[in-house]
Amino acid sequence: MQVKVNVSTRGHIIRCKHGSERMTANNTSEFLQVNPPVISPELLLRYDVAGPRYTSYPTADRFVEAFGEQEYLQALAQRREGVGVKAYPLSLYIHIPFCESLCYYCACNKIITKHHERGAEYLRYLEREVALNVAHLGAGQSVSQLHLGGGSPTFLSDDELRALMAMLRRNFSLAPGGEYSIEVDPRTVTAARLNTLALLGFNRLSFGVQDFDPEVQIAVHRIQPAAQVFDLVAESRRLGFDSVNVDLIYGLPKQTPESFERTLAQVVELRPDRIALYGYAHLPERFKPQRRIHSQELPPGSAKLAMLASALRVLMGAGYVYVGMDHFALPNDALAVAKRQGRLHRNFQGYSTQPDCDLIALGVSAIGHVGATFSQNVKTLDAYYDLLNQGRLPVERGLAASRDDLVRRTVIMALMCQGHVLFESVDVAHLVDFKTYFAAELQSLADMQAQGLVAVDDAGIQVTELGWFFVRGVAMVFDKYLQTDRNRARFSKII
Repeated sequence: MQVKVNVSTRGHIIRCKHGSERMTANNTSEFLQVNPPVISPELLLRYDVAGPRYTSYPTADRFVEAFGEQEYLQALAQRREGVGVKAYPLSLYIHIPFCESLCYYCACNKIITKHHERGAEYLRYLEREVALNVAHLGAGQSVSQLHLGGGSPTFLSDDELRALMAMLRRNFSLAPGGEYSIEVDPRTVTAARLNTLALLGFNRLSFGVQDFDPEVQIAVHRIQPAAQVFDLVAESRRLGFDSVNVDLIYGLPKQTPESFERTLAQVVELRPDRIALYGYAHLPERFKPQRRIHSQELPPGSAKLAMLASALRVLMGAGYVYVGMDHFALPNDALAVAKRQGRLHRNFQGYSTQPDCDLIALGVSAIGHVGATFSQNVKTLDAYYDLLNQGRLPVERGLAASRDDLVRRTVIMALMCQGHVLFESVDVAHLVDFKTYFAAELQSLADMQAQGLVAVDDAGIQVTELGWFFVRGVAMVFDKYLQTDRNRARFSKII
């Protein structure tokens, strides 16, 4: 059996500085033509492998405990003292770990509880962590992006959310026109709560939907009627939120291509501004809740690919821009605009509109990025509270990127975000000769080029329309760590 995938590209000519011309696609929303490429069973089998999602490079599994509080403090000091660097706005990520109910597919760091008083205690410790960061960063740092994730941030009460936002505004300067988003569990909010979020300054919402099919919802222990989501999205629009995102997952138990097509039709009717479409990664050996999912109920790889192909066809046919890998957006949404303008970036929340923006991460297990360093907080509440009681920042591990890491990060992020790399731009930015520095990698791409996944010429590398299905595999060629470590069971499948 062959799986037809209705995606293709309309290319554009780029004239490079040295005068050569090459075809490139500057917008993956244009990956749609009448004659789609065909993914053969052999190609699917060849790339039925696990690999990173590249929300960072190096990836978080490379963080080491030798990087701790002192190294993180040094990164903060360098930001504060660096000429020009400190002028860049910050992004803030705040992890709220609590959920009322367990979703079986979830791989997030969360705490299942109905004891809402735990939220107030957690906020007191968050304030301590903020104070420690600000003491080294300097008060009043400009923030242009804020994201509350989890867990379920809407586990917090309205009063607690008010207190949290007031605390953040005392310590940081939230820039006018910034992106201030929060993840919303539709089962825990009402129209009145949405109004509170709007009054608090949130302008972007992300609703966790995953699937509208009742049987799938039962199988993953997340029951929420479609009418409830439709009502909340309608109220969000009435309140004037700039952007509403809906999360979907394909590959869940009891899903079929036919049932997922019905969910897609409902999503098109709902018409959110953004859609995040994730492939389910079944890793029960790592994530205990997934052990409640019966593996025999999971769709096979060919069905997952059919769901992905259907999503591309349906969503792009409805006018959505395929931003890349797992994100779609309406053409006037800031994410689609950033894609058109070449400003896309990937961070630990996925695709972002702001490149080269330091990310301060707050809360248990939160991952941040300052300068050329990455850091992650401790993963348990007990350890988090204990370190803050000692007046210490709760950094557990991290990494200071090497020069080689930074060069490879540039290449991997260009592939993941723009779908092409120009050799000359990397040469100039990092003072290397790309063809010499990556001679082995270019040789490794020969097989992918023969399979029609990439096009390589004297100017650079272009991911083809077929290659967009395997873009993580293309990026993996440039991952130095994977070249020596073939144990990829900790990653999700790239398809």
